[in-house]
Amino acid sequence: MSQRERLPNRRGHEVLNFEHNGFRYVAGMGRFADGRLAEVFLDCSKGGTAVDVSARDSAVVASIALQHGVAPQTLQHAILRNADGTAAGPLGELLDMIA
Repeated sequence: MSQRERLPNRRGHEVLNFEHNGFRYVAGMGRFADGRLAEVFLDCSKGGTAVDVSARDSAVVASIALQHGVAPQTLQHAILRNADGTAAGPLGELLDMIA
């Protein structure tokens, strides 16, 4: 297993608002000093619901993977897809928007 890459103590934070399957999401993204994606945060407008918990949990797992050297494109291709190729979940939607 690769070592976890430490994030800078001070880093920019980008915010995106988007909708997926009828739910509104706010996504936050932090980057390593060299500009690579380092962390993602996902919040659903329906706070405290199973949809919100799943979105937040998926962002935590994605962030850990990114900090261990997994490329965003690798995550993007591993995410579940609908029959038409669109992302099945909000993390996939976010990765499609930023990758």
